[in-house]
Amino acid sequence: MKAVVINGSPNGEKGNTALILTPFVEGMKEAGAEVKIFYTKSMNIKPCQGEYACWFKTPGECFQDDDMKGFLPELTDAEILVLATPLYVDGMSGPLKNMLDRIIPIAEPTIELRDGHCRHPGRGKAENGRLVLVSNCGFWESDNFDALVAHVQAIGRNLNMEYAGALLRPHGPVLKGIMDHGMETSDIFDAAREAGKQLVRDGKMSPETMKVVSRDLLSKEQYLIIVNQIFKTILSKQGD
Repeated sequence: MKAVVINGSPNGEKGNTALILTPFVEGMKEAGAEVKIFYTKSMNIKPCQGEYACWFKTPGECFQDDDMKGFLPELTDAEILVLATPLYVDGMSGPLKNMLDRIIPIAEPTIELRDGHCRHPGRGKAENGRLVLVSNCGFWESDNFDALVAHVQAIGRNLNMEYAGALLRPHGPVLKGIMDHGMETSDIFDAAREAGKQLVRDGKMSPETMKVVSRDLLSKEQYLIIVNQIFKTILSKQGD
C-alpha cells in the first residue's frame, strides 16, 4: 500500500504538527505501507492559473514547469493521502492550499453524478483511496478544527476518497514544553503510531485512538496563564 503525506507546515519536520505526524508515519510503515513525505516549504509550486490546459490541451498535465510535475504521478498512484498542517485562520496553511489547487490535472473535465452529487471523475489509484488529516493548533479547544475538518471532508468527496479520520492536537504549542518538563505524554505518541497501523490494516482509525491524540494536556486556565506569560516575556525582550 502506497501512502503520500504532505506536510504543509512552514517549520516542516521541526514543527509542532510533525510531533504527531512522525509517529503516525512510523505506524504506517510498521504496518507495511510505503510512505513518501512531501514538504511544501521546500517545493517550488506556482499558483493555479485557471486556464484548464490540463483538461483540454494537455490532459492530465499542467503547463507550468515546477515541482508539481514530479508530485502528481505520486499522488495518482497513492492509496492513502495524508494532509498535515497547522491551523491557520481556521483553515490549512496557504502553501498546502496552493498545492491542492494544483491537483486539478488528476481529474477529468467531464461531470458525473456520484451519490446524487455532481463530481469530476478522477485518474489513478488516489480515487477510492483513504484521506486523513493531521493538524495542530494554538487554541485550547478542539472545536477550532471544525472548519478545517469540514474542508478536508469535502476534498475527500471531490476526490472520491474515503475520509478516514483526523489526528488533531489542540493547544499543541505547549506539547514540547510539557515533554521537556518530564510530564507523561507517551500515550499520545503511542496512539498516533497505533493510528497509522490501524489506517493501513483496517482502512480507518478508531475513535478511541484519535481521542487519545487530542486529549487535554492541561486545563484551559493553566494554558492561558502559561502561553500569555510566554508572549509577555517575548514582547518584553523585544522592547529591550
